Amino acid sequence: MPGQPLLEFEPLQEGVLLKRYKRFLADVRLDDGSEVTAHCANTGPMTGVLHPGGRVRLRYAPSPTRKLAWTWEQAEVAGADGSPCWVGINTALPNRLIRAAIEAGHLDTQLGAIGSIRPEVAYGADKRSRIDLLLQPDETAKDQRPIYLEVKNTTWSEGSLALFPDTVTERGQKHLKELSALPPEARAVLVPCLSRPDVTAFAPGDSADPRYGELFREALSAGVEVFPCAFQFERNGVFWNGLRPVQSHQSAIP
Repeated sequence: MPGQPLLEFEPLQEGVLLKRYKRFLADVRLDDGSEVTAHCANTGPMTGVLHPGGRVRLRYAPSPTRKLAWTWEQAEVAGADGSPCWVGINTALPNRLIRAAIEAGHLDTQLGAIGSIRPEVAYGADKRSRIDLLLQPDETAKDQRPIYLEVKNTTWSEGSLALFPDTVTERGQKHLKELSALPPEARAVLVPCLSRPDVTAFAPGDSADPRYGELFREALSAGVEVFPCAFQFERNGVFWNGLRPVQSHQSAIP
């Protein structure tokens, strides 16, 4: 992959997924023949990326504060064209990736110059929700409204169409309602973090959560901006792979 990675790390170790269980655990046979139990940060159904017998990549980081030294980071799947591609499945990573993309200037055209970034800021009618990133425009920016930015890890796809969510998500529905209430006083931005390089567009997962799809379209009408960001996952880093267009429905509307 050309260019500099947004995130670099020690090369991940590869193996074969034996099983995932109790939501947080995955047994993997490493290429050296040893079997380990890894932490699985993705507690959802992992539609389309959970394949026992498939290739996976793990991070090894032993620590006295961690029960497990291994973390499941990536899974190999058949891409949209049938060739293998790697998908980032660690849900702790997307916020870091999007922040790194902003700091690298990849979203300057969409967001404008940014002066500061604050994570996990309380917002919403009851102040009981937390926005992933609160951006303050640079003093030179024409639009000085704060930017409330919500990140959604997106690994499910239908052909080359990236989809979120892959199951009913009341939390995601709530986030759309709260984002929709922000304009015009503030900018509200939804960033699907497309954790795979083979997708060419993004749409709401209507078939998995019809209500989310309805709220997504209402959010667009309310002025919520959507910028799907795609990434390529390698053994030693994650690379920017560009923006993707938004489709308002999972299925094409005649």
